[in-house]
Amino acid sequence: MPEYTYHCNNCKLSFSIVCSISSYADNVKCEKCGNSCGRDCSDYSSLSTTVKLAHSEIKTVGHLAQRNTENMSQDQKAELHAKHNEYKYDKPEQALPKGMTRIKKPPKPKWT
Repeated sequence: MPEYTYHCNNCKLSFSIVCSISSYADNVKCEKCGNSCGRDCSDYSSLSTTVKLAHSEIKTVGHLAQRNTENMSQDQKAELHAKHNEYKYDKPEQALPKGMTRIKKPPKPKWT
């Protein structure tokens, strides 16, 4: 049976009730002061879900990439990351043909 948590705004008491779904009520009387209490919504913050698609449900390249990434080991992910980002690493500059020069980038602006 599900457990429902309620919170009393009058005496600040939080309490739980285990009951069947058919006997569920939005508001119940407080066990301490008898005031009407509503459900405590903080219970929902701890809930998390994930959706796994079956092979027949994969419809986009993004879904396929996500599934393949989930099946990779950490070493495979690191190797793939290095392969796809190798262009970002500093490479030694090659000599330019005679008569050509490189344009220097302007310095980054300093925001105050």
